[in-house]
Amino acid sequence: MIVVTTCLMEPDQRPVHKFWRAQGAKALQAALNMKLNTNVAKNIMLFLGDGMGITTITAARILKGQMHNQSGEETVMTMDTFPHAGLLKTYSVDFQIPDSSSTATAYLCGVKTNLNTVGVNAAARNGICKTQKGNEVTSILKWAKDAGKSVGIVTTTRVQHATPATTYAHSASRKWYSDADMPASAKKEGCTDIASQLLNNTDIDVIIGGGRKYMTPKGTWDPEYPRDLASSGKRQDGRHLISDWQKMKVGKVARYVWNRTDFDAVDPDTTDYLMALFEPGDLRFDVERDPTMDPSIAETTEKAIRILSKNPKGFFLLVEGGRIDQGHHASRASMALHETVAFDNAVAKGLELTNEEETLTLVTADHSHAFTFNGYPFRGQSILGKSPLYGKDMLPYTTLMYGNGPGYKVVDNKRPDIRNVDTLEKDYVQLSAVPLDTETHGGEDVAVLARGPMAHLFHGVQEQSYLAHAMAYAGCVGRDLRHCESRPQHTNTQRILVTTTDDDRNSAPSQVSSISLVTALLAAVLH
Repeated sequence: MIVVTTCLMEPDQRPVHKFWRAQGAKALQAALNMKLNTNVAKNIMLFLGDGMGITTITAARILKGQMHNQSGEETVMTMDTFPHAGLLKTYSVDFQIPDSSSTATAYLCGVKTNLNTVGVNAAARNGICKTQKGNEVTSILKWAKDAGKSVGIVTTTRVQHATPATTYAHSASRKWYSDADMPASAKKEGCTDIASQLLNNTDIDVIIGGGRKYMTPKGTWDPEYPRDLASSGKRQDGRHLISDWQKMKVGKVARYVWNRTDFDAVDPDTTDYLMALFEPGDLRFDVERDPTMDPSIAETTEKAIRILSKNPKGFFLLVEGGRIDQGHHASRASMALHETVAFDNAVAKGLELTNEEETLTLVTADHSHAFTFNGYPFRGQSILGKSPLYGKDMLPYTTLMYGNGPGYKVVDNKRPDIRNVDTLEKDYVQLSAVPLDTETHGGEDVAVLARGPMAHLFHGVQEQSYLAHAMAYAGCVGRDLRHCESRPQHTNTQRILVTTTDDDRNSAPSQVSSISLVTALLAAVLH
């Protein structure tokens, strides 16, 4: 048992109590002074940390402080400053623990679905093309575009990956990145690959991430890695989707770039469309990124916002820290946490460039990981270090570990002795309890943090699918337009909502230009 006797001292015997009491009083007063922002959200920014469970947030907070020579525990990340918070239940329709595509369909489309499916309801089955038809569901990105807003996606993965794909695609399999990844039966039945849907489904203004090889014909040399066959084009249909995209934008200022130099040369003030694909597949981890070739997620976020914000009707932007998840899958906690810190920097950049009075900003995760923070480390000890307590086998262990994954190293019933191992090294693989080639997701609730117009809607414990509905309501996009109809600036607009009974469709409500005074009064009461 650890007994901290100093906590029992009276305040006058221990002046340090004054710090905590002053801090508590200040936080309480801030809460008492808080005013709800009930404006219509002109802009919506959704920052999605893939795999960023609450344990990851805590550990990354400490790392961020320690990167600045602080103890770390008291560090305040940008996402920590969001005044409203809630929890989201992440299970999919068919699994207790979800993947990134089923969760993305929930928080982007407002509909929970099956594992490994993208932008379809639960009637669609994983990998079975014929079940996809008629079960497509659209996302808040499309609702925003239909409302006249500009829209964009920024990710550190390939732009065809589960999270960004769900903003625009409908697929019975998240793995159908290009037509080369599809079975012949799916193509025969009329299903199309995710990369081609990036062009065909929704007119997206800004597309930033990786995934060049899914956009070009098989054998097309990659401009950055011309000698690497794995980086060359994969498409079997002969289409060059990058060229097709450029042809579709004739008459507009549309820029395609794949390197830092060309990216920096893009002038947001004169650019209508931007497609920036910095790698054949996923982007590099931030600590391994070549800053002369690839911008950071904060820099790509800034470019996207500057382009999108020219629209007087506002914008919707999804920013995904996608490689947090991949660091965890490899059981490389250092990588995952540094990705989270870089992600938090992008959140800060987003807040810097927007006005909180008109911009709803959310930070959340799709799911967590089998990631633990344990062992009674001393205050200020490196988050990537070892617990001061040894196990019953008289061997040390790290304060960050995994329930399963590639870090299982028990040989002859003995754990490895890591006393002389540098666990702070970026490639160190944390120990795990169960041997797997890749670590799995976790199933606990994830946090949603909110600020800006209607941020108070993001509260309590909700289904993950609630997120899309609340975002749409705050921004007056999609079906439920009650919020904008009740605002003073819209009092001269007379219309009623006629919603469809198909819960899996997200079509805009019908509008009636003139209604009777009685109906108008009833609508006012109901709203």
